Amino acid sequence: MNRFFRVQEVECITGLSRSSIYRLAAQGGFPKPVKLSQRSSAWREEDLKKLVETRPVSGGEADA
Repeated sequence: MNRFFRVQEVECITGLSRSSIYRLAAQGGFPKPVKLSQRSSAWREEDLKKLVETRPVSGGEADA
């Protein structure tokens, strides 16, 4: 069974703000949420794992 994450959890996982998450999703640079009900959306765990694995990391030391 696939786990779903609400926007608050997605903010913590990605370090992005709510507005950035929705903006990037609209532009195709972030997975789109799944509608759970008329007023509730969430992201699939597998989609977020793929995003985190492929997302570039910045601010750290360069590889030697």
